Amino acid sequence: MTTLGILGAGQAGSTLARVVIGAGYDVVIANSRRPETLTSLVGELGPHARAAWAQDAAAAADIAVVAFPYAPDDVLPVAELAGKVVIDNNNYMVWRDGNFPEVDSGRTTIHELRQQQLPTSKVVKAFTHIQFHERYEIRVPSDMLPAVVRLARPAGAPDRKALVVSSDHPDAVDVVTRLYDDLGFDAVDNSPLSESWRSAPGTPMWRHAIDGQSREDLVRNLRRARRVTVG
Repeated sequence: MTTLGILGAGQAGSTLARVVIGAGYDVVIANSRRPETLTSLVGELGPHARAAWAQDAAAAADIAVVAFPYAPDDVLPVAELAGKVVIDNNNYMVWRDGNFPEVDSGRTTIHELRQQQLPTSKVVKAFTHIQFHERYEIRVPSDMLPAVVRLARPAGAPDRKALVVSSDHPDAVDVVTRLYDDLGFDAVDNSPLSESWRSAPGTPMWRHAIDGQSREDLVRNLRRARRVTVG
């Protein structure tokens, strides 16, 4: 059974843990504190989840997830993540993270910076435009579900939604494409990481993030993106 090592136990990390366990994966989850602080969450997640220190979660992972914003001074378990696919579900949010001039100028993307932090890993931008919380605004009872649950559909469903995946490593794209499929979504490859700005906040595809979009619509909206630089 495939194990996801999730580094970050906030809303995104804990919700993703629930979803992947439901799809047949095991989870080892860590936060920035002690594993004991996750006892309640692990109890809710059930027997296919356990808590660990970040280094141990990374070491146990077949696929890793970094579920927290990028910061230049992040200290990550580089050795434990060497050679592994690492999903980065972060978005560049200036109001939250401050400005990174190299991103603002268009010289790089936030996910390329993450790849620099993990030089021996295969970083993938994924799960960045799917919500891990209820819909705003609530229209029907199902809107209370996180979008990663609410929008999931079986393969072949006419209303199946698609999610972006970007990476400098084609085999990592394949891994995430299979994960997306297991969770009820098609994949659109928007590689390499230098093109990941096309699915950033404020782009045409982003405006459809709340209720999702088909593969065809997502491809079209990615092509419509125009890069805005500062400085």
